Amino acid sequence: MKTYSVKPSEIEHAWHVIDARDRVLGNLATEVARLLMGKHKPMFSRHLDTGDFVVVINADKIRVTGNRAKQKLYYRHSGYPGGLKSTSFEKMLQTKPTWVVEHAVRGMLPRNRLGKVMIKKLKVYAGDVHPHLGQTKAITTPTGN
Repeated sequence: MKTYSVKPSEIEHAWHVIDARDRVLGNLATEVARLLMGKHKPMFSRHLDTGDFVVVINADKIRVTGNRAKQKLYYRHSGYPGGLKSTSFEKMLQTKPTWVVEHAVRGMLPRNRLGKVMIKKLKVYAGDVHPHLGQTKAITTPTGN
């Protein structure tokens, strides 16, 4: 028996819609990262982009467990001495809810050229409405919880 190796011409990218309402951030990010990488497919190959497109809606309604809403901090640095700034999860969710989900998923993808291609297939929206209805018309992904 020979080992099957998938060819780039055989790869098909499907579309998945995931509702983030009342989902835990880490669990959602893990599920989305698996879909983006293509690990749910039998033809998964680590060196090829076999993953699917993922649309996440209701990113502003995501939650975290415990006291993380107040304690979880996001850091950035201006590049100047003493320029370290921090923002709490609560404040970031009010100002940039889509960035919170993108940041969590990006941390679970490979840190190479392939990871940059994968993250471009992620579409995150704060509300229910998204412009990808044509692609995702018949495809929906059940929410885990």
